[in-house]
Amino acid sequence: MSSMKTMFPKTLRFVAVALFSAALPLAALADGTELHLDKAPLQFDNASLQNGAKLFVNYCVSCHSASFMRYNRLRSIGLTDQQIKDNLLFTSDKVGDLMTVAMRREDAKQWFGAAPPDLTVVARARSGEFGTGADWLYTYLRQFYRDDARPTGWNNAVFPNVGMPNVLWTLQGQQAAHFVEKVDEHGGKENHLEKLEIVQPGKLSKEEFDEQVADLVSFITWMGEPAQEARQQIGWYVLALLAVLSVLTYLLKRSFWKDVH
Repeated sequence: MSSMKTMFPKTLRFVAVALFSAALPLAALADGTELHLDKAPLQFDNASLQNGAKLFVNYCVSCHSASFMRYNRLRSIGLTDQQIKDNLLFTSDKVGDLMTVAMRREDAKQWFGAAPPDLTVVARARSGEFGTGADWLYTYLRQFYRDDARPTGWNNAVFPNVGMPNVLWTLQGQQAAHFVEKVDEHGGKENHLEKLEIVQPGKLSKEEFDEQVADLVSFITWMGEPAQEARQQIGWYVLALLAVLSVLTYLLKRSFWKDVH
């Protein structure tokens, strides 16, 4: 009998992992916790995407792969092969390589409790009733706080008890969570997050950090569908063509029926 690994293509397995990882934080909503997402201010201009690519390589690729994306696809956002080599590649990587990670999944699972998901399609996989995947990522990356009870020393307001540490803390600083005790409809007491407060500043102000996260999320969103902008532009051309054809069709119909009373 064929194994499950040989039955499913590699691409489908990665998509399955991404979809499964997307469902994990939704389990936190089972106890009635309400999830609030901030709107991600996405920017798909070359400057934003190039900065997002730099942040992705510097802060994400050490644990997360983007196995559907090759480095040379970054030419689409205005980078030359030499710029990619100088700024985004590690010593052994080549421009035509996939954006994979050297960390073994077994090691990652042991260190973090679960293997970090592939991020190529994560923005699309996390889209759902609570908002877009980009909104989820934008909110998630900005709501880490210190929690000494966690193995990594970090927790997250959007994804409680997440295994991932706050890799952007040197930019954002360290946040503390303030909880208030509330009584639910059944008379039970629950701790609800009231606010997050910066207790140790990072290199960036809040506004500057939000801009950096927006660029990073924009790049991750772009990776999920690099041809999105071209597809949308073609869509406008198609609509314009259909509008012209509609006018011509109407004029042709009038010409055929002008002598019919």
